[in-house]
Amino acid sequence: MTKRIASISRKTNETSVEVSVDLDGNGIAKINTAIGFFDHMLEQLAKHSLIDLAVKTDGDLHIDPHHSVEDTGITIGQALKKAIGDKKGIRRYGHFDLVMDEARSSVSLDFSNRAFLVWNVDFTTDRLGEMDTELFQEFFQALAGAAGLTLHITQLAGTNNHHIIESVFKAFAKSLKMAIEIDARASENLPTTKGAL
Repeated sequence: MTKRIASISRKTNETSVEVSVDLDGNGIAKINTAIGFFDHMLEQLAKHSLIDLAVKTDGDLHIDPHHSVEDTGITIGQALKKAIGDKKGIRRYGHFDLVMDEARSSVSLDFSNRAFLVWNVDFTTDRLGEMDTELFQEFFQALAGAAGLTLHITQLAGTNNHHIIESVFKAFAKSLKMAIEIDARASENLPTTKGAL
């Protein structure tokens, strides 16, 4: 099987982001965005998707974390899209319903090349660590747009904001793992009747 790896660099006047992914890795994470809580969530993404993920983000944190989070999402999305290649043999769809203590989140996704985010998550605090909670939606919007994902994220339960967003990242990771797996029964087939994705 062709190695499904990719490295992407993105530089703007606001950020410099470098991302490498190995879709068939072991969940090894090397993350440094200088935003502690965000790093923790990206480590969860790698661990539970079994994607080896390296992220180095230098951003204008003297302003706020917004540009760093959004541009990291874009770059991870671009790396996923490049690594997955022509999509032959992938399962394409993924869904996971995950609980973490009192929190429960559901994530469904489709590598359709039709970028769309449905976000139904409510926080009761403005910040977790040094990260604004509203930036989590921005991250997933950016990632879905760059990767060409249709992505539905729904909070089903939860009162602890840390648990809520961590359950989202873990459910996303599990859904992503499912979607990028090669289907042994259709390893040479594109998972669509259209002939193109």
